[in-house]
Amino acid sequence: MRDGALLVNVARGGVVDTAALLAELESGRLHAALDVTDPEPLPAGHPLWHAPNVLITPHVGGPSSAFLPRALRLLRSQLLLDLAGEPLANQVATG
Repeated sequence: MRDGALLVNVARGGVVDTAALLAELESGRLHAALDVTDPEPLPAGHPLWHAPNVLITPHVGGPSSAFLPRALRLLRSQLLLDLAGEPLANQVATG
């Protein structure tokens, strides 16, 4: 990652090398926003809790009152696009 980049991990804690991330945070080269960590749950006293340039949030983003209405709107929109033969929104290129 380039200097000054923000690493955001909302996937799985294990996709990030925690020791390497700590070194980059402490050097000031990177910033991070973490919804998941390795290990998880993050034990009290773990160096990530006190690292500079990091925001750690609880892994509870899904269960909100806004989720279901948004998910249903997206599903409906995607189905209508598919039925119309249009490209779907939010496609990820894999090749």
